[in-house]
Amino acid sequence: MTTWKWLAEMVHAGAGALGGALAWSGGIFARLSDPVARRDAAFSAALIALSAKMAKADGVVTAAEVAAFRRIFSMPVTEQARVASLFDLARRDVAGYDVYADRVARLYAGDRHVLEDVLDGLFVIAKADGAVHEAEFAFLENVAAIFGFEGADFERIAARHVVGPEGDPYRVLGVSREMPLAEIRTRYRKLVVEHHPDRFIAEGRPPDFIAIANDRLAVINRAFEVIEREHAARPAEAADPAWS
Repeated sequence: MTTWKWLAEMVHAGAGALGGALAWSGGIFARLSDPVARRDAAFSAALIALSAKMAKADGVVTAAEVAAFRRIFSMPVTEQARVASLFDLARRDVAGYDVYADRVARLYAGDRHVLEDVLDGLFVIAKADGAVHEAEFAFLENVAAIFGFEGADFERIAARHVVGPEGDPYRVLGVSREMPLAEIRTRYRKLVVEHHPDRFIAEGRPPDFIAIANDRLAVINRAFEVIEREHAARPAEAADPAWS
């Protein structure tokens, strides 16, 4: 049975099953004998709940936010109505989001890439209506802290989504404006390798986040292009050994 089928069964079990299903050591998901399948199903349930609570954080769930959720979760058409029911159960208020965030954090303890994928997905939903509102930003900052992303780490992730039309390119790459272009290029290439969707798939991460991986890589590429153009406009950059 697919993850979506298990989630659909959870919905049919009623609203009370939402929290219980996240305790993957028991309840509905305990019947999944494959530990990887059980983990992915519980992960998907927790993330759906977080996504719904993220959309509700500013008090209004917009059509754009729901559309962003559906884009991230590339679910079969036949399962959309059932998963939407689960989304609706979770979005009724923002109470308890820290429980779901903690579940995801413990589920992927030590795998910061997956946790970063989750934060990117939540940002995509938050900004779908045109802006990340103050309450949404606070929500994201708190979830990030539960995941272990604070200070500069959170700012780097947030910069991909909320700082200007392209984000602050230096924050996106985690570099300073004083660094020579050759060093920035090295950092950029490392990020491309780390966040390339092909690696994402090869490592067996949940398939629902291919869209997130593609979006993030596009932002990383765009950030470097902006920095490259900026450095090309500086006369001193002619001395950059990477061009010689």
